[in-house]
Amino acid sequence: MEPKAHFHFCPRCGHQLAAPPAEPRLRCAACGFQLFFNPAVSVGAFIFRPDGAMLWLRRAKDPRRGKLGLPGGFIDFNETAEAALDREVREEVGIAARDVKFVLSLPNRYEFAGVTYPVLDLFFTAQAIAPDQARPLDEVSELLWRRPEGVALDEIAFVSVREALVRFREGLA
Repeated sequence: MEPKAHFHFCPRCGHQLAAPPAEPRLRCAACGFQLFFNPAVSVGAFIFRPDGAMLWLRRAKDPRRGKLGLPGGFIDFNETAEAALDREVREEVGIAARDVKFVLSLPNRYEFAGVTYPVLDLFFTAQAIAPDQARPLDEVSELLWRRPEGVALDEIAFVSVREALVRFREGLA
């Protein structure tokens, strides 16, 4: 269920709304309050070893536990995309990356606690620093190094990551 479907009352004045917001924003007829339902923003990286293998992680938690994902995660308040990527890679696999380059962005959806959040995923490429020291850490059950063409799309947890990989393989990203 989308976040806006959970709003039945104005968060400012408590006035009951006639219906959950149908637009990308909530507008209260009583006090004029407006709340925009913008996407959350996340980062993910295609991180490579010198031999061309790409780093994938197996998700240890839901949503989509057991499926493959990229190192990355949600951007925190007052954090740049690059800083979030560096933090998430260190938290999840214990290494750093260099030569980080933005590739493309794609919309996604993320289910959490019964709410489906709209997300904008920002994808990067990078080179692993000390790839042999990578290890599964926060919310990761396993690490895999695979060539881009060696990853089956149905193994991947999120639609946006699948689409990013397809575009990467086709040279469009």
